[in-house]
Amino acid sequence: MNVMVRQLCSLLLIAVVIVAACTPPIVAPASSPAAGATTPAANAALPPGFDVQGHRGARGLQPENTLPAFETALDLGVSTLELDLHLTADGEVVIWHDEAITRDKCGLSSMAAPPLPPDPDDRAVAGDTLNLSRLTFADLQRYRCDRNPDPGRFPDQRATPTTLAGDNYQIVRLADLFTFVERYAGSDAKSAAQRANAATVNFNIETKRKPDDPAAIGDDFDGVNPGRFEQAIARIVGAAGLTDRVIVQSFDHRSLWAMRTLLPDVRLAALTTGPAALPEFAQRGAAIWSPNYTTLTAAQLDAAHALGLAVIPWTVNDAADMQRLIALGVDGLITDRPDRLLE
Repeated sequence: MNVMVRQLCSLLLIAVVIVAACTPPIVAPASSPAAGATTPAANAALPPGFDVQGHRGARGLQPENTLPAFETALDLGVSTLELDLHLTADGEVVIWHDEAITRDKCGLSSMAAPPLPPDPDDRAVAGDTLNLSRLTFADLQRYRCDRNPDPGRFPDQRATPTTLAGDNYQIVRLADLFTFVERYAGSDAKSAAQRANAATVNFNIETKRKPDDPAAIGDDFDGVNPGRFEQAIARIVGAAGLTDRVIVQSFDHRSLWAMRTLLPDVRLAALTTGPAALPEFAQRGAAIWSPNYTTLTAAQLDAAHALGLAVIPWTVNDAADMQRLIALGVDGLITDRPDRLLE
């Protein structure tokens, strides 16, 4: 009997050894990051200090220049929010790109109460009556700007409510954005990294003046001295205490030089579409040159850097173009798709 027990025990021991050898080891699952715990600008492929600018917030993902677009850009971890400015008939500085309300981006809100402003969906409405310079801020609050003007170009754009901005697709003021970003920086709904990034994020604000179309803004600008537009921007930036976090950019460089007299410490960015007077930009106090990315050459980049200008091209959405320009040595990129650049 004892012999039989010893034999059985030996057989059981052999079986246990075989099973152990054939069973794969149990590996503890890696911990997954908490929802929303994106680490801003944590892409090791980007050079230190590289400026990731979310164009009109994140136009490739949300309707442009809206609070949900800016919140989406902050969630991704951009270092700069890029946006456009206009002046209303009652002197409010608002965030919008076009000089007029257009039906491809905006319509009257279903919640709007009379009296209603001109309806962009009414083809009998004359275009100039929809100019922002002819509308009050109260008028603009009656529009909902959640339409995608080019689904082929922006196939991933969605008017999806965000955590803090919700379903607010109204045109907002510059001061409203400053308040919103401050609220974001203190929100428990965001990760510690996201809050910290929002507390230091920069604002690249574009004055939408046009040298050949003074009516685009519609104030008293004489081409040299600050107009009501520049004066209002300077008051808002100064009141918010954000001079060190604001960049003023423009294709109308006269607006930049006028802004310099009001905010001598603010950074200026000269936007160009073609040939650029780089020595003049540097001599007049610009800190940044922002060319069309398709025209930038290595020689131009070197020349700008030699003059002390940072080079941040616009508007780069293709990953291959991003990689090429980073390798070329640019200091940042303006993009509708900051997710591609950061992820």
